[in-house]
Amino acid sequence: MSEAAIRNIPASFEQLAGMLVGAPVHRHTVVSMFSGCGGMDLGFLGGFPFAGKYYDRLPFEIIWANDISAAACRTYKHNLKHDIHAGDVAEFLDTLPDSADVVIGGFPCQDVSVNGSRRVDPAEGKRTILYRYMVDVIARTQPRMFVAENVKGLLQAHNREFFAQMLAEFEATGYRVGYQLYLAADFGVPQMRERLFLVGVRGDGEFVYPAPGLAHVTAQEVLRDLEDQGETQGLAHIWSKAAPSPDQGSRKLAADKPATTIRAEHHGNVQWHYKLDRRISLREAARLQSFPDAFSFDGGMRETERQIGNAVPPVLAWHIARSVREYLASG
Repeated sequence: MSEAAIRNIPASFEQLAGMLVGAPVHRHTVVSMFSGCGGMDLGFLGGFPFAGKYYDRLPFEIIWANDISAAACRTYKHNLKHDIHAGDVAEFLDTLPDSADVVIGGFPCQDVSVNGSRRVDPAEGKRTILYRYMVDVIARTQPRMFVAENVKGLLQAHNREFFAQMLAEFEATGYRVGYQLYLAADFGVPQMRERLFLVGVRGDGEFVYPAPGLAHVTAQEVLRDLEDQGETQGLAHIWSKAAPSPDQGSRKLAADKPATTIRAEHHGNVQWHYKLDRRISLREAARLQSFPDAFSFDGGMRETERQIGNAVPPVLAWHIARSVREYLASG
């Protein structure tokens, strides 16, 4: 995979400014749904450092965004510097722009998650069927393409009928829809997180999915500098004091491998540090999700854990966004 657009972090503001000279004036407009704290949106915007690399600014502009979590929306607005509608998406459909180039979103997925209880029929699950709002928004705005992110559980045998129904509803809006399952670690995210990306396009052009192949980044590579640092509120380097517990609550990171999946709902039972006798901190979890340290979170510990765990890793989203850019430029 070419890393031409992934650069070493600039040593000075002047170097960073030089990178931005000649950036394209035209921005593709983006409607963002189920935006959370902004991981996917940050990836589409680009222009951020992570793990010693700089991910170039991309030619996208978020013109509308929404999430139901007030805390996530505060985080989003603070870091991405533009408004977001906080509340039930159904309440804001009338505020949508008439058109957009791209619709993106990671609709809620707990009813089909591998880690979920699976006691609910996904076709009736109150959270999973929220994808229909995304179908509605696509029909209203008629973008050139859309990108939807979800869990790999959609591909499991017991969800096959539901997934086929979902694809049919997206395709009924006039799009050719494909999908690809990705391991985030294959794109430079220090986490063994698997996520499904659905991409719908109009017209005759073919969307070329980004090819995996980057070297894996280990947990220790991105957390080593915090090993000797005590709790630091400003950096969100604080951690749950929950005692060891069965299942994911006792899972320990390996220093020489990417982390296991950072989850949103774990009641403080996040992974244990690979070296220290404690759970990983909020900042360490954010790094394992590929958020830059300048990205701050609004909310208490549990709320911040949810925001981090629910997010699309920005670095993975950036690679998807580059392929979106290439498709839009081709036609």
